[in-house]
Amino acid sequence: MTTKTAPAYYTSKGAAFIGDSRELLEELPDGSVNLVITSPPFALQRQKEYGNLDQHEYIDWFLEFGRIAHRKLRDDGSFVVDFGGAYMKGLPTRSLYNFRVLIRMVDELGFFLAEDFYWFNPSKLPSPIEWVNKRKLRVKDSINTVWWFGKTEWPKSDITKVLAPYSDRMKKLIEDPDKFYTPKVRPSGHDIGKGFSKDNGGAIPPNLLQISNSESNGQYLSGCKAVGIKSHPARFPAKLPEFFIRMLTEPDDLVVDIFCGSNTTGQVAEQEGRRWMAFEALPEYVAASSFRLLNKDTPLDVMKSIYARILAGESVNIEDYLRQSRLDLREEIDAYGS
Repeated sequence: MTTKTAPAYYTSKGAAFIGDSRELLEELPDGSVNLVITSPPFALQRQKEYGNLDQHEYIDWFLEFGRIAHRKLRDDGSFVVDFGGAYMKGLPTRSLYNFRVLIRMVDELGFFLAEDFYWFNPSKLPSPIEWVNKRKLRVKDSINTVWWFGKTEWPKSDITKVLAPYSDRMKKLIEDPDKFYTPKVRPSGHDIGKGFSKDNGGAIPPNLLQISNSESNGQYLSGCKAVGIKSHPARFPAKLPEFFIRMLTEPDDLVVDIFCGSNTTGQVAEQEGRRWMAFEALPEYVAASSFRLLNKDTPLDVMKSIYARILAGESVNIEDYLRQSRLDLREEIDAYGS
């Protein structure tokens, strides 16, 4: 996929760009994107360093991106967006901004809600501090809403790509259904037969996704620490985009993240064999996100060079460094063998 804007860095599968996502999206042909997946800055009342708007302004602002994305999606394409919850300013009362976004995306932009998902992050710290820790009026907020929109009523999807491991009990049932299971009509009226003991390769996942967000030793964070820069303060875990990329796309489909931050989406798309494009307004975040595509043994001077080149406005081919890393490793192996 070619654009007028040069990427900050790229591989053979994808590219990351610095700029306003609305302008960058407009450079793509209509009907060319298979999946837009993103986690935008949340509509929080307390300003964060990565930027956020007042909750009322936020909805109109976000719909500007949604309107363009609708045109760029294929007819069987999807738009997946992760929203964190928020409280009204100065009150222990929940904001409805994420639900208002949902309704307006459908009513005004023509999207269809394929399914609502809820991301439970068991490692999330207690918040908001005022209502949870200090006054102890509310329990901690550990759920994000994740809306899966389709451009039409029939977005491409295959849940067999995201089956969950069977429980130990289910494994025993599959091995010997007569010993562990008696087919019968349940109180609900459902007739549950032996067909339920069939091995389908895994269990159908629910729309409650339990994923901890506790990355501590990945290439991105270790790269930021080594170079001496701050990491993005609101990263989402790789398992979240991985779930939707696997379910909603196929190899070589195009995945776009319009608020890429530290570019978790691009990293996952690259690993899953999808084409990808990542958009982010802040150059420092884009430059640091390149660490995700590097090998773990990339030397510090190389990471500093890549970071500096991107901030200087150069377009960096990450695969040049990956090839060099493989050559260096080959030389080490040959030297050891001799």
